[in-house]
Amino acid sequence: MVRKVGVAILGLGVVGGGTYQTIVDHHDFYLKTQQIDLTVEMVLDKSEERLNALGIPKDRWAGSIEEVLANPCVDIVVETIGGVGAAKAFVLAALRDGKTVVTSNKELICKYSHELERVAKRTGCGLYYEASCVGGVPIIRTLLDGVQANHVQKMMGIVNGTTNYILTKMTYEGADYAETLKEAQRLGYAEFDPTNDVEGFDSMYKLSILSSMAFHTKVPYTNIFREGISKICTQDIAYGKEFGYTLKLLAIGKNTEKGIEVRVHPTFIPSSHPLASVNDAFNAVYLTGDAVDDIMLYGRGAGALPTASAVVSDVIYAATHSEVKYSTFKNTEKAEAGVKFVSDFSSAYYLRLSVQDAAGVLAKISNIFGKNGISIVQISQKNGAEGDERVPLLVITHKTSESAVKNAVAKINATQLATVDAVIRVEA
Repeated sequence: MVRKVGVAILGLGVVGGGTYQTIVDHHDFYLKTQQIDLTVEMVLDKSEERLNALGIPKDRWAGSIEEVLANPCVDIVVETIGGVGAAKAFVLAALRDGKTVVTSNKELICKYSHELERVAKRTGCGLYYEASCVGGVPIIRTLLDGVQANHVQKMMGIVNGTTNYILTKMTYEGADYAETLKEAQRLGYAEFDPTNDVEGFDSMYKLSILSSMAFHTKVPYTNIFREGISKICTQDIAYGKEFGYTLKLLAIGKNTEKGIEVRVHPTFIPSSHPLASVNDAFNAVYLTGDAVDDIMLYGRGAGALPTASAVVSDVIYAATHSEVKYSTFKNTEKAEAGVKFVSDFSSAYYLRLSVQDAAGVLAKISNIFGKNGISIVQISQKNGAEGDERVPLLVITHKTSESAVKNAVAKINATQLATVDAVIRVEA
């Protein structure tokens, strides 16, 4: 039996426009394969230019959220506005009105899913957000309905296309960070203000959502260690290659005996690792479950149609499933009492030092590492430019604690013999 389903789209930007186009273009396909007559009943956007560009009939233009909610033909509200201002107010209004909501808004879900879900439970409507993480890659559906037989022990993900594009260009073309960022902005991969991407906030929001679902407990973004790529230089990427490593901005979550470990930072991984070959604006998430072992999901992490694919998939799921599922954990603003988070995490490390080219310097630096309990795997001294009093010294450590490395770096920098110019974590 065919069911008629009406959708309202809030925000007609890249994702909203792609969502409208996908629903219109695939109407007959959804009718045939899903037995739903899916139509866009209303669109709320301030720009008449965007509304006209997509050929949206004027009788479907909405002037307010109240007009959207008053329309009896609207069953599902799709929010693609972004941010946590109007978007939050509109989503809460829709949920209070008993409308199921589909959103692509990772910041909204990361920071306020506890509020939104509380209202959704009260009114018995759905709240879906596949498109909030990793674009068109169905990672949330996989966590909910694909690997639920497992205790997920670990996840590592390239979840931001902007930074992956920049690091790919720096890796394979030796491009400078600043010039590559400008190119990413010109191509539309990076915003005019790229802070959200390059400083790791976008990845942090996504890791909060994904790790909460994977580990079945609330992981607030405030518990996530974050470091961006703005201080990365091509010199370190090139040196990493010599050691057999590729640099990526990774979102890492681990569920360990000591507690939950969540961090976002530039990371050297072996060039043989599946994530090392994920290039340009593509994204991937590498999961390890106790039963399934390793799986990787890979695809386009952004863009009009890939993200719209995730949005419309949620719409179809909501339209074809009468039973609503909510979080598998107590969804509160902060972590539950008793949940432990590992702040002093362990990793291997790559360090680049500038050292005086003199006898005895290496022994003194090695002594500082030793006193901090840091064991060295590899060490390599490079030739400096002619006339330089200092030369690059590269160090790869065994796995050690973050605090031990910070202490050692402070001790080295306090000497007159060397400075530590770069510290990059290394994951197997």
